[in-house]
Amino acid sequence: MDLSSLRPAKGGAVKARKRVGRGPGSGNGTTAGKGNKGQQARSGYQRPVIEGGQMPIYRRLPKFGFTPPNRKAVACINVAQIQMWVEKGLIGEEISVLDLKHLCNASNQEYFKVLGNGELASAVTITAHFFSKSAEEKITKAGGKIVKAYRTLEEAAKVNGLPFEDALLTPKVKIVKKTKKSVKS
Repeated sequence: MDLSSLRPAKGGAVKARKRVGRGPGSGNGTTAGKGNKGQQARSGYQRPVIEGGQMPIYRRLPKFGFTPPNRKAVACINVAQIQMWVEKGLIGEEISVLDLKHLCNASNQEYFKVLGNGELASAVTITAHFFSKSAEEKITKAGGKIVKAYRTLEEAAKVNGLPFEDALLTPKVKIVKKTKKSVKS
């Protein structure tokens, strides 16, 4: 016995291919075993991935590229950039939010965050919305001061009854909605 003498087992081991669409007499004519019309009868149909009762993977994964509608646009400035601006003479001993807007080429809607990358040699008073811990340490170590702003330039311009600089530095008040209590009779 050798490989050339091997044969498939008798019975249904080797089955002839079903030849569909060869006329009504073949038993698989007309719709060729695909039923009547619909998506499954068309070419190129693939069964969707079915995972039983479990939540399918395309619904478990988040949609990529989502940006929340109420996100804050934040422009980041490093301590090294501030030192560079001081050396070039672009700023003096004080940096306001308006100065940061012009130096960073930012919009009126942006918040500003100072990060602690680099070193600061000169004492500078910086007004910004956010400061990292390392940036705070480096600014105070150099003899500077930190002033925290609460509103963007656009929001400060819309505040009535306050000067622009004061509007920048006053915290926003959260609006509490009053609910009517229903009277049961």
